[in-house]
Amino acid sequence: MKPATPQRNAHGHMQSNAVKPGLTRPLTAEERRRAQRVLVRISVKVHVTGKTQIMDGYTHTVSANGGLIIVPESLPQGTKITIENVKTQKTIEATVARPPQFSPDGSMLPVEFAAVSPTFWNIFFPPVVN
Repeated sequence: MKPATPQRNAHGHMQSNAVKPGLTRPLTAEERRRAQRVLVRISVKVHVTGKTQIMDGYTHTVSANGGLIIVPESLPQGTKITIENVKTQKTIEATVARPPQFSPDGSMLPVEFAAVSPTFWNIFFPPVVN
């Protein structure tokens, strides 16, 4: 391959046909994300640590780090919970990562696992492409 040679464009300015770096803009929030999110509905039970309360809910989106869970009642940011995957009967410790959002279906809790667990949801995550 021959080296790039500068050329004049229609306006008389020098241009190079050199290969430009692919990413000259800052990463978007989606690209900075630690793990791929997958839109999937999985039935869960949410056990609030230190309480007998158990809420039935389901996932909106999931990742290897946690997910967005829809439950009937809101929980404040920082609440420690145990999530049970109803289908597999596996449980995992998690924390409400940010204040909940509200939807017509209930409270949307952003939850983060105590430790990364790509197998908890029992689905295959596509590779992260950056």
